[in-house]
Amino acid sequence: MTENFFHTLKGHVVHGSVFTTRKEANAILFEYIEVYYNRIRRHSANDWLSPEAFELKYFYNLEGSVVLDTV
Repeated sequence: MTENFFHTLKGHVVHGSVFTTRKEANAILFEYIEVYYNRIRRHSANDWLSPEAFELKYFYNLEGSVVLDTV
């Protein structure tokens, strides 16, 4: 699983890129991971939905469900 992430990261961001500073590289990597990979990119574990779409579907399905308070 981790190998797949790094392969995707290298293919989308690293290969062919020249970063002038470490700060620039960090900013670009942060943008890719936090904005694209974690929010937009579709994941096989989520039935090929993006994490945001999966979360919306999850909460939509919870509407009307009975939640029991066990405390």
